[in-house]
Amino acid sequence: MIGEHFDSLETRPPEARERDLFARLPALLGHAKARARGFAAILASVEPTAVTSRAALAHLPVTRKSSLIELQRATPPFAGLTATAPSALKRVFASPGPIYDPEGHGVDWWRFARALFAAGFRKGDLLHNGFAYHFTPAGAMVESGAEALGCAVFPGGVGQTEAQARAIAALRPAGYCGTPSFLKLIHEKGRELGLDLGSLTKALVSGEALPAALRVELAGFGTAVLQCYASADLGLIAYESAAREGMILDEQVILEIVRPGTGDPLPEGEVGEVVVTSFNQDYPLIRFATGDLSAILPGASPCGRTNQRIKGWLGRADQTTKVRGMFVHPSQIADIVRRHPEITKARLVVDCAADHDTMTLLCALAAPRDGGLAASIAESVQAVCKLRGEVAIVAAADLPNDGKVIEDRRKLG
Repeated sequence: MIGEHFDSLETRPPEARERDLFARLPALLGHAKARARGFAAILASVEPTAVTSRAALAHLPVTRKSSLIELQRATPPFAGLTATAPSALKRVFASPGPIYDPEGHGVDWWRFARALFAAGFRKGDLLHNGFAYHFTPAGAMVESGAEALGCAVFPGGVGQTEAQARAIAALRPAGYCGTPSFLKLIHEKGRELGLDLGSLTKALVSGEALPAALRVELAGFGTAVLQCYASADLGLIAYESAAREGMILDEQVILEIVRPGTGDPLPEGEVGEVVVTSFNQDYPLIRFATGDLSAILPGASPCGRTNQRIKGWLGRADQTTKVRGMFVHPSQIADIVRRHPEITKARLVVDCAADHDTMTLLCALAAPRDGGLAASIAESVQAVCKLRGEVAIVAAADLPNDGKVIEDRRKLG
């Protein structure tokens, strides 16, 4: 740890980081093919030594988190995606689904120390861990990072709000990790009981959205709150610094933003699905689509960290909906767009008129075209979705940059 940064990796020139990650990528791909039979099948046609750039990476198949349940059922317990045998792991967890998640041996396996450091935690601090310790890995993720930093941990877990507040009043921890809503409940319970919880001056939160109003409310209790973005599959993906201008990527991942339903990268600033490649030797996830929406921010953080930044969590990418008894998927909209290169952006709007589901594909074009194109696109909608739909040509400015490929406007209930 050096000054205000966890290590020198955080402040290296962006070009040096990019060279390092893509110099290491072929070895990761080779390791995954050789040690994980699931990736041996997924990457069967891939020559690892040829994948040394973002353009080359973008041609690799995407593995979607939404597919893990069925993949794991077909090939238990981890769909053949782990490079370490289950018997050689440290722990195994179960996330809702269920999706089974491995944890290997090693210091800070989930790479949480970096986010904790950015949130202000330092060696000798006592950390109140409000994440669950059973079934899911969140509690262990934080604890391993805290241990690597030299912090002591109180394993509070979830629930028992009064007992948690009394423990904080007695033990005087320096900070909290957990969900922001639970931290608010603890503070409110402490105030109700007349307890002094003033030692909680900092917090690293995750697991749910952090609205601006809630951050301000927690600051009113004396707790400065930063957030991080992590998953049970990937560990830490990105984290906030004191600058609070976007989330900075972890140093051991490559992140892409792709058009939902595809593996096609989007330019900086465009909202799309988060796809991550993780340099984890036990669980080397390659182009793993999280199902979350975000966008890459331009430039570097004012805090001095030079890695890419994302806006944070902006919603879910899986916008599959049912129309007239048929499922319509974002990947089908992408297929329609591929059939018509004149389309630069498209959004399917699903609505209801006179108790009848309607579909309208809004299309922005690279250049004005005659009306015949709309009819041709409508034929593609019918062919791909097996449903009739209208087509409307609109200006690109009329399609919001929110990552939505399918917008369901029906009022249900």
